[in-house]
Amino acid sequence: MNIQQIDRQYVAGTYNRFPVTIVSGRGSLLTDENGREYIDMGTGIAVNSFGVADAAWQAAVTAQLGRVQHTSNLYYTEPCARLAQMLCTRTGMRRVFFSNSGAEANECAIKAARKWAAENKGPEYSTIVTLRNSFHGRTLTTLAATGQDHYHELFQPLTPGFVHVAAGDAGELAAAFSRYKVAGVLIECIQGEGGVLPLDPEYARALARIVRENNAVLMVDEVQTGNGRTGRLYGYMHYGLEPDVVSTAKGLGGGLPLGATLLGERLQNVFGFGDHGSTFGGNPVCCAGAISILERIDDALLESVRSKGEFVRAALAGAPGIESVAGMGLMLGVKTVRPASEVVAECMRRGVLCLTAKDKVRLLPADLLEKAVAVIREAARP
Repeated sequence: MNIQQIDRQYVAGTYNRFPVTIVSGRGSLLTDENGREYIDMGTGIAVNSFGVADAAWQAAVTAQLGRVQHTSNLYYTEPCARLAQMLCTRTGMRRVFFSNSGAEANECAIKAARKWAAENKGPEYSTIVTLRNSFHGRTLTTLAATGQDHYHELFQPLTPGFVHVAAGDAGELAAAFSRYKVAGVLIECIQGEGGVLPLDPEYARALARIVRENNAVLMVDEVQTGNGRTGRLYGYMHYGLEPDVVSTAKGLGGGLPLGATLLGERLQNVFGFGDHGSTFGGNPVCCAGAISILERIDDALLESVRSKGEFVRAALAGAPGIESVAGMGLMLGVKTVRPASEVVAECMRRGVLCLTAKDKVRLLPADLLEKAVAVIREAARP
């Protein structure tokens, strides 16, 4: 059997994989088992921040592997402490809890909000409000937080205590505070899995005001939007928000599993000894890789992300077969006349790997944009 046959027989059938077996790569080029190269416009779903086999990231990870690969959180390690310091310095947040994924980072955010609310408002304040069309993970709790019913159907009963309101409707959000004992509100500034839909800035400001007026916790899910993807270090920075909790993952580790939950001033001491934990969270190898990523996300790189994003938007907007382009920086959703799945399949045949988000072609690239965009334009033609 070849690799694809072995995978289909022995790996749980949860992924409808594309018929491509990746064996190597460099930068934004991936190579399959037959030696064919593809331009990667998905970066492992916003994970490979500087592309594949990035030399600086490899060096940082390899050096740490030669020291110690794991200690557990019973002991201190320099990469974990240094990364937490970097994240807090860059954001103004105060403390960090490290986990292994975006879903875990969101679980931690939810636990933090509920514990803080119970201690500061009363134990009945446990409801978490999220937005319809949101996506926050695939554990039972983060599925409950996700505002898309079709993710809920097979896994009832989900964790209770979640309410979903319409993005853009400040009145519905205010009504939720009147009806429920709300601990906090969890949002994505750009709904990625929901179709690459940025929040309206006026609504985001109204939401933040309502949360503050009700002494609740404002949580921002930066799992996909974070670590420079949108042209700011974190997506909430486009909106001038001051969140109490920020969750992130994906691009932070540059390809290794790493999640982080950043706690602001009000919640910096919400967790005490034993309140939360993770065997692998803050793994020194993952943190060493993340330090290499984060220290290179400077103002020049962020400006480059914004410039590249504008190039892609300008090159695609108004092209035959393309209805609209939404998003920020290098997190873009392209609405096409043809079904998005057909456009993605045609791009693959032409050597460009894209993703989908709802009815859009989703682009989360790093580089090699001119050639890739030319292919997308051709593939999108009706």
